Amino acid sequence: MQKKLKRAASNGSLFFIVDKKEIATLMNDLYVKRPIMRNLPFSLLMLLPFTTTFFQSCTSPEPDRPNVILIITDDQGYGDLGFTGNPHVKTPVLDEMAQRSIRLNRFYVSPVCAPTRSSLMTGRYSLRTGVRDTYNGGATMATEEITIAEMLKGAGYTTGMFGKWHLGDNYPFRPGDQGFDESLIHLAGGMGQPGDFTTFFRNDSSYFDPILWYNGDQKEYTGYCSDIFTDEAIRFIGENHKQPFFCYLSFNAPHTPLQLPQQYYDMYRDIDPSAGFNADGRPFPEMNENDKEDARKVYGMVSNIDDNVGRIYQKLDELGIRDNTILIFMTDNGPQQRRYNGGMRGLKGTVFKGGIRVPFFLHYPNMQLENKDIDVPAAHIDILPTLADICNATLPADRKIDGKSLLPVFQGNESDDWNQRSLFFYWTRRFPELYNNIAVQKGSHKLVGQTHAGAMIENFQLYDIQEDPYEQINLVAQKQGLASDLKKEMDDIFYELIQSEHLLGSQHIIIGSEFENPVYLNRNDAGGDRGVWRQEEVYGKWDVEIREGRYDVQLKFINPLQTRGRIMLECNGLIQQVPNEITDTDLLEMKNMYFPDLQGPLVPFYETEGRRILPLWVGFRRL
Repeated sequence: MQKKLKRAASNGSLFFIVDKKEIATLMNDLYVKRPIMRNLPFSLLMLLPFTTTFFQSCTSPEPDRPNVILIITDDQGYGDLGFTGNPHVKTPVLDEMAQRSIRLNRFYVSPVCAPTRSSLMTGRYSLRTGVRDTYNGGATMATEEITIAEMLKGAGYTTGMFGKWHLGDNYPFRPGDQGFDESLIHLAGGMGQPGDFTTFFRNDSSYFDPILWYNGDQKEYTGYCSDIFTDEAIRFIGENHKQPFFCYLSFNAPHTPLQLPQQYYDMYRDIDPSAGFNADGRPFPEMNENDKEDARKVYGMVSNIDDNVGRIYQKLDELGIRDNTILIFMTDNGPQQRRYNGGMRGLKGTVFKGGIRVPFFLHYPNMQLENKDIDVPAAHIDILPTLADICNATLPADRKIDGKSLLPVFQGNESDDWNQRSLFFYWTRRFPELYNNIAVQKGSHKLVGQTHAGAMIENFQLYDIQEDPYEQINLVAQKQGLASDLKKEMDDIFYELIQSEHLLGSQHIIIGSEFENPVYLNRNDAGGDRGVWRQEEVYGKWDVEIREGRYDVQLKFINPLQTRGRIMLECNGLIQQVPNEITDTDLLEMKNMYFPDLQGPLVPFYETEGRRILPLWVGFRRL
């Protein structure tokens, strides 16, 4: 709502789409989330409640608008399907879906989780959105970004997401702040990670009977995580099927830790995951016994997902809405462990095909979008504009959308521009590193930088991905002119992206708003030293905006503190310290602490005997 009002104000227009929920949110949030709102005339705000009925009548959803179900899995590689040539994994539902779907055979994503998800949600390269990493403060997407959920809400859709978000765990970055009417998520990049502190201490059982976050509040669930997320997605579909809905089902499996119900492990207990591939001539990685055991667990987790996708189909048939539902299946990057991956080079985290090429299937019977192979290069950035086109939703016009609608290609109107488009890939920790793990792909060629700043063109790798799909033959010595042209494109997009407003500016977690109280700052969203993960004696900080008031502050530590010391909170020139005499505890409190309005890095630590210990999480409850 605030984003619409901001755009309307900047365009000099009063008329834009609102509903009653949005008005309530605006009136509460006006002076909190968007500084620009503070300058809008009060008379404009007072008009909103009286114009609700008019706006709603103007935005009644068209009866033929399709429902949208977007399913994405975590760390499932291209080769983790029977359809893509794996003789071991059992995925009958997804294999059948692939047979009757639009199949994007050259579909690409980012090398790791959060960048893929930000690009998927916004149609923009992740660096434009402020997302540059999977943790270390780099997995928080700017609240000003327009997501698929917000776009479809503007077209009359009800929106819900279930599973892995990984784009910010506090206000104003959560799913509910970015267009989702309903959300059930775990925190951080994965269950059992330090950032997901409600499951972190569960160790080997973090995927079972978890405490999750439903609409921002902790809630206990029973069962296996993938089943729980599917249960809630099915409930959402059933409750909202009489109007257009968008359901984002984002499985955290088969990401580590590799935990799964025993019945699914038993399906693969006795297989040799390294057998049965070499005869087809494709490169295959060497697998040790640990790799083989990991593959067995991954395949079991994937079979569980397959069963859950089958439950989604069953619900659509039960409701009679399958034909008018767009169902998409994709994954977020290549596999983390060594196993069959279609012969492609590289794993998760790399810009080689094995890290960035993933399966993508789209099925929509009412538009005859089924059973067709599409061989143009496509990417995660194309999904938002494609859904805007199919669903008759308004594409954001006040920002650069890097993706293109695939609907003309689906309908047979492919142009030469598609095959000659450039796609950019990168990933390194913290911020982009020039010429390290970076690639530009254009037409049949791909330039890869696995080198260093200042490197000459002969230090790069050039592949003809049409003639050499497994990226084995470096042609840079023979085609230096072509390589230099691609390097210029690489430089142009790299330097454009690293100047992005949201990358250069910090994303501030707001402490003290009525939309999140208490606020828990977790390790996934902490910046500081590169090792700010689960280490204890490490420098860490959170970028925050604190509203004036009094707070009870809690600090949770990974291990019990054994010595006396003092609690330290530093924020933008203010230092608050409280002595502590309690030992053998992992939870400390600072009661009734006053904070003025502050914005900047919050640096908390426990100082004792010359050591500085970073808490696992910090909680603020406004009094």
